[in-house]
Amino acid sequence: MNALPTSIIPENEAQRMSAVRRYDILETPPDGAFDRVTAIAARRFDAPIAIISIVDHDRIWFKSHHGLSVEQIDRDPGLCASAILSPDPYILPDASIDPRSLTNPLVAGDFGLRFYAGVPLTTSDGFNLGTLCVIDKKPRTIDDDQIEDLKDLASVVMDQMELRLSARNALARAEILGREIDHRVMNSLQFVSSMLTLQSRGDHLPADTREQLKIAANRVSAVARVHRHFQSDEAAESTSCISFLRRMCADLSDIVAKPVVVSGHEGDVPTNRIQPIGLIVNELVTNAAKHGDGQIDVSFRILSETHEISVCDEGSGLPSGYNPTSGGGLGTKVVAALTSQLGGRVEAGRSPSGRGSCFTVTFPA
Repeated sequence: MNALPTSIIPENEAQRMSAVRRYDILETPPDGAFDRVTAIAARRFDAPIAIISIVDHDRIWFKSHHGLSVEQIDRDPGLCASAILSPDPYILPDASIDPRSLTNPLVAGDFGLRFYAGVPLTTSDGFNLGTLCVIDKKPRTIDDDQIEDLKDLASVVMDQMELRLSARNALARAEILGREIDHRVMNSLQFVSSMLTLQSRGDHLPADTREQLKIAANRVSAVARVHRHFQSDEAAESTSCISFLRRMCADLSDIVAKPVVVSGHEGDVPTNRIQPIGLIVNELVTNAAKHGDGQIDVSFRILSETHEISVCDEGSGLPSGYNPTSGGGLGTKVVAALTSQLGGRVEAGRSPSGRGSCFTVTFPA
């Protein structure tokens, strides 16, 4: 790549390019708001071409190009590279006789540019990102009112860019605030769980009260655990269910002191289903560790119209006539309620291995 002539490099080029990157506009798709500005500029000047340009380090990229099919040109010999050197409008009534442009290839070559009027796109902190320019292949005059109109339209372009930058920054701040709130929520849940666990150890309390406090501590801890493993996915509309289950069950395995193996199909589910799925699996794995034996197997399967999650153990199995949707303890009621929230059903039976029990939750895809 040939070095650019120093005559078209601003003194503050490094800072100017930082400003170009700050607005993150290069390579963005066509945009109706900017296309309307170039259409208005061309109509106001009765000119065939109007362009919103961004001057990159080695090219001039066109955010909007009315009347021209190309999307970018080299920075040299682009006239926009010269137009950003000053805060003032850059006007060439007849480029073929203007000493600033008469040798320019766009003027002397086949393109035959004759008229150029460009106004810098200036940021709030004084950097020229590019131009709003009007081009014609015949010489023409331009009056002060037209120049003011072009400056006003350039201001509209910058207003749009500033607005989008502000929105992007606000979203970034909201995401940071959201992560901080999530972190504080998890810490609060873990604190509540610890306090309930501490209270459950009080010898002065009846045994059934201590047991209920312990159950409550486990429930709060489960919510914190599911939320922690869900955090990295919650910004997306869908997320990998099996990846989430692997993260969560690796944590659960340490807590229940039994191997928890996750297998099944790769595939996404809507993000708003991940938390109930996590709480269901947490409940079923905890119950399997408490009432079952051996390895706990968690599987996720994607069927034609449904998704299926199974949690199986290697214990002695379920009592005869066991119904997972009625009776039982609080855990059974939690699983039934969460399954209903997913619009699904829960079934219980013998593990496919022939040993132990297996709970299967099926819900619409």
